[in-house]
Amino acid sequence: MITYEQFSENCRTLIARVQAACNNCGRDSDTVQLLPVTKVHPVEVVGYAQRYGFAAVGENKVQEAVHKRSLLPDLNVRWELIGHLQSNKAKIAVEHFDRIQTVDSLKLAKKLAIAAAHSHKRMKVLMQVNAGNDPAKYGVNCAEVPELLDAIMELDALEVEGLMTIAPLSADKSVALRTFEKLRKVRDDLHQRCGKKLPELSMGMTDDLEEAIAAGSTQIRVGTALFGARPQ
Repeated sequence: MITYEQFSENCRTLIARVQAACNNCGRDSDTVQLLPVTKVHPVEVVGYAQRYGFAAVGENKVQEAVHKRSLLPDLNVRWELIGHLQSNKAKIAVEHFDRIQTVDSLKLAKKLAIAAAHSHKRMKVLMQVNAGNDPAKYGVNCAEVPELLDAIMELDALEVEGLMTIAPLSADKSVALRTFEKLRKVRDDLHQRCGKKLPELSMGMTDDLEEAIAAGSTQIRVGTALFGARPQ
């Protein structure tokens, strides 16, 4: 397992990379957050992230997060779900996550709203958009976003904070850039259309963070660059 010293060095390297990307496009680096993705890594790395000063971590699977949280009951860190969520796991996801980034259907949204209402909780969510039209990725199509947003905004127990996307896998960096710029345009059009501010744009990972920052990302999801290769 990676040591805390190695993790700290990885953090410094990554933060410098974010700073350089922000400088290149005239952005303030304070407007871009890093979300350490702790999926499949040992539970100890969640403590690393909190110790270094990260306020939240990302997990892909509900059950993995539930297990890790049970081992860290007193750790003051927020948990964000960044993996696909089946509607039959909505209740447990609401119980164990502070924000769910992968809402991509009204069916799922309604399940989350019911669970949140029962828990007397206003659940923070992001809508996952398949901005790259990638058949291998989850997410609502760009054209369907306005209608889905209108429907979700009717659910009092949910608070939509922004949009999330994953770029198609490609060696051509322009593919990621176009994907991220498309999501930003969708967000900006929604703001003009309904006046709803959607401040969070969760887009970009280790390999395409420069393109994401140039397009307006406010959150980069990073795992391997911080914690090393995933355990086999």
